[in-house]
This record gives sequence, structure tokens and C-alpha cells, in this order.
Amino acid sequence: MSNQNFEDIMAELKEIVSKMESEKLSLDESVEIFEKGMLLSKKAQEILDNAQKRVSVYTQSDSNM
Repeated sequence: MSNQNFEDIMAELKEIVSKMESEKLSLDESVEIFEKGMLLSKKAQEILDNAQKRVSVYTQSDSNM
């Protein structure tokens, strides 16, 4: 999971949502899948935050020119 890119994470999150919506899961299975989804969501947010910081460096330097 640590080396996944944003697109892979989003695809896996989509699978998790689909599985939770369409399958009859036990409480333990649901909680396990939910936890995995939350970890993936956090990783996706970290990737987005890093991308935003990288873009901000360039947009701020452009405005100072």
C-alpha cells in the first residue's frame, strides 16, 4: 500500500465502496474493510497535499516575478 499512486488508491477505494454496498458482510469484515478504506483515504489525502504544495511553490514564485 505504501508505494501506490493516487490513481491506484482511488481504484481500490472504489472497489471497497462497491464491496460494502453490494455484499452482505459480517460486522468484522465491514470494520476491517472500513479501516483499510480509511488508511487508503488518508494516503490519498497526503498525496494530494504534497501535490498542492509542489504546485504552490511554482504559482507563488510566478506571482513574485
